[in-house]
Amino acid sequence: MNMMKAAVLAGPGKIRVDDVALPEPGPGQVRVRLEGCGVCASNLTPWAGPEWMQFPTEPGSLGHEGWGLIDAVGEGVQALVLGDRVAALSYKSYAQYDIAEADAVVKLPESLSDQPFPGEPLGCAMNIFRRADIQAGQTVAIVGIGFLGAILCRLATDAGARVIAISRRPFSLDLARRFGAAETIPMDDHNRIIERVKELTGGRFCERVIEAVGKQWPLDLAAEFTAERGKLIVAGYHQDGPRQVNMWLWNWRGIDVINAHERDPKIYAEGIREAVEAVASGRLDPSPLYTHSFPLERLGEALDATRDRPDGFLKALVTL
Repeated sequence: MNMMKAAVLAGPGKIRVDDVALPEPGPGQVRVRLEGCGVCASNLTPWAGPEWMQFPTEPGSLGHEGWGLIDAVGEGVQALVLGDRVAALSYKSYAQYDIAEADAVVKLPESLSDQPFPGEPLGCAMNIFRRADIQAGQTVAIVGIGFLGAILCRLATDAGARVIAISRRPFSLDLARRFGAAETIPMDDHNRIIERVKELTGGRFCERVIEAVGKQWPLDLAAEFTAERGKLIVAGYHQDGPRQVNMWLWNWRGIDVINAHERDPKIYAEGIREAVEAVASGRLDPSPLYTHSFPLERLGEALDATRDRPDGFLKALVTL
């Protein structure tokens, strides 16, 4: 009863599952018996084994999209009790249990009791949407339709914006339409895409453009159809090296560039609370986006699928 199973990244592309000591919550912390954890694309660089990575990792490391039931509380915790079902912002959730700060945990209502709830990426989407300042009547282009891009399609459409979705896979473009996109464009030819957006906007381009891929070309592309005095929102996670930007274009158009990634746990938690309300109320249904599920012992396969994105793939969940 004092042991748990946890995944360890043993080397580039190598996962093992170890039996390790059960962690104990300290003051102001809770322990969560995890039901599952989403797999994030930010895991892919460590999975590939860059020079700066140190192996083996700590048990459970890289997992940060967990949800489950509180089974122990630390000293001073009053707002959470044993048995509460929660989404947790914690950082070693590729395991059966993880420790989280109490103020980084969000209760899940009974209405969501039968649903997986990877709170961190859902909260991230809500925070990006807030930072984007999307208004009714605007045209919003979203470059890259995966889990995040699809949710932003839904949120922007519901806010009264006209969404143009740009993505590489036909499957993703179909999904964008299901999540409210008014127009879709295959992400193939740079100049053709720009001309199509220009045509769709009467030459004005887009008041808001969200880049949700995390690569150089999509970032370049997104800037090209950001309107004068528009906002370019960087939602993609650019972790594989420096980027170059067309500063002449950014200057000339007076573009506001917003890096929409949050680092303050309190803001993260607020986004998770907004996501809970949106899903519980029926305004947002992320269930079609959870396309693949793997047990902890097959975490390596989940990471490979996240990297290779087979047809129909959007989001992998590790179930515990």
